[in-house]
Amino acid sequence: MNEIEKMTGMTDEEANAWDEYFTKNPPDVDAGKNRALPRRLRMVEVDDASADYLMSMAKSAHTTSAQIVGSLIREKIAVGV
Repeated sequence: MNEIEKMTGMTDEEANAWDEYFTKNPPDVDAGKNRALPRRLRMVEVDDASADYLMSMAKSAHTTSAQIVGSLIREKIAVGV
């Protein structure tokens, strides 16, 4: 088993196929200009502490991190912050 297989569980051929696919079809993650994209395709980058918090909250609430983020944002909107 080589390093790629150890790290990803993929063979070299699978990893190369995904590399080629995403090289030719890079994901566009700028949600600001992609408002027409389905919600599940919008992405934002958060720091490690925020990601850990979101995952912890989602796990304890039996929901998704996206739902936690949405709830927090709607809460801020409701109080006018």
